[in-house]
Amino acid sequence: MSVLVVVVGPQASGKSTIAPALGERLREGGDVVAVVELDALAAMALPTLPGWDVAHRIYEAVTGLWLRSGTTCVIAEGGASQEEAARLVRQAPAGTAVLVVGVTTSFAVAYERALADPTRGLSKQHDFLSGVYARWPEELRRIDPDVVLDTTELDVEECVSRLVAEVERRRLGA
Repeated sequence: MSVLVVVVGPQASGKSTIAPALGERLREGGDVVAVVELDALAAMALPTLPGWDVAHRIYEAVTGLWLRSGTTCVIAEGGASQEEAARLVRQAPAGTAVLVVGVTTSFAVAYERALADPTRGLSKQHDFLSGVYARWPEELRRIDPDVVLDTTELDVEECVSRLVAEVERRRLGA
């Protein structure tokens, strides 16, 4: 059975660290995995990206194509809203197991990560990022993920181990 893992969370929460690590671990176990990253797809058109709405549509389409390609697991990483997660889930063909993962952390940790990352732009701005994190608890409730990983408390290895176990549960129909 194919599995779609949707990884959502605010900027600098740890999504783009966890998703490829999960992909690597699943591949080691014999899975055929595609990790689809919203930011990587958007970067293909920078600096002339027509808009993030376009990037999201491409991200959703690519996720759906990978789900129909014979992969055993597609990890879609990016986005931070209930609507974005729902659009990704709609890409899953019938019979696909779905696991929605909310990644969170404290604002202080996220801001420190953002400042340390030279590739970050807007998320390095204190007021912007603090606003994102102020709204995040309500959005996380709206998303109602199957699993919540707090990267303030859990390291990457712990997050990946929990997700591998959840992927296996989905495959077994539990």
